[in-house]
Amino acid sequence: MELSCKSEYAILALLELAIHYQSGEPLQIRQIAAQQNIPDRYLEQLLATLRRGGLVKSLRGSKGGYLLSREPWKITIFEVLGCVEGLDKVQTYEEDAKPKTVDGDVVEEIWQEARQAANSVLQKYTLADLCEKRDSRRQLDIMYYI
Repeated sequence: MELSCKSEYAILALLELAIHYQSGEPLQIRQIAAQQNIPDRYLEQLLATLRRGGLVKSLRGSKGGYLLSREPWKITIFEVLGCVEGLDKVQTYEEDAKPKTVDGDVVEEIWQEARQAANSVLQKYTLADLCEKRDSRRQLDIMYYI
């Protein structure tokens, strides 16, 4: 299981919005892109997907930009990946597609267990948790250099 570039960029963009959530001011695409080192055009497409998924809202005008649609502690990483990658669609095998074998059943059971474990971890963490981890790591970096 790997995190796609698309998902990583989406999480980073939302992390940036979560960091600025308390200010209540929208961030423009170029601000998010500069802070998180994400290509502008790609970020624009990702934010449109996240807006359609209900995770961000956009404001038009000269003072416009993007905001989280909910508090950072109410948006899970699982929800973000579901929006970007479509994880909410359960992958199932059609019974007629492949003949059932004991070996195939064993492999499928283990894969299902791994998927459930990964989903459990992703459902546990929110954007607020990522912000806290980020802040604590930055504190450690600062202390290390002193």
